[in-house]
Amino acid sequence: MLEKRQQFPQEEPMTTDYFIYCLEGVLDVEIDDATETQKSLEQLTRQYGVASIHKTCDTIEGLEDSLNALVLDDHHFKDYEIIYLIMRGEANSICLNDYYYSLQEIAEIFEGRLAGKILHFSNAKVLDLDEEEAQYFLDVTGARGISGYGNEYKGIASSNLDKVFFHLFKEDDDMLEVVEELHQRHYEACKLLDFRLYY
Repeated sequence: MLEKRQQFPQEEPMTTDYFIYCLEGVLDVEIDDATETQKSLEQLTRQYGVASIHKTCDTIEGLEDSLNALVLDDHHFKDYEIIYLIMRGEANSICLNDYYYSLQEIAEIFEGRLAGKILHFSNAKVLDLDEEEAQYFLDVTGARGISGYGNEYKGIASSNLDKVFFHLFKEDDDMLEVVEELHQRHYEACKLLDFRLYY
């Protein structure tokens, strides 16, 4: 019986109506090793009861397919408030397979299809947009906000702060109150990593 439950975890009743959809950029999707991100997401579920789906991608087509599958095929799409992106890149771009794609290009791929979602980037990449770039992304995709960090990964991963951020969203749907609460509870970490939100 235990074996069957492990094989088909979706048969177990879900106690949450709130999910994180995580897309992680990897060098090769064929390599099936558990990443640090997957371990962190398991902790998120155990610690805070926030469920997640984790997918990897190594090309822009893979990213597009994964998000399309979520938007078009997943009947729980409305339950995913946050799309969590763990990808290398620069201020206004992501890097997959040594190719850089600007957030403007990403916005055009997902035109109108991220309505009400928050895209949250881990500090695997710096997020640094000017007002025009941020506004363009939000207008074209319909997203509620883009969040991430202004300081690059220097031995300190944002995963612990990310988990608190996701947990606070489970408790409160008000984006600005969540960010304020995050800063109140973890001011030093927010300052060190330079947490930022564009909305």
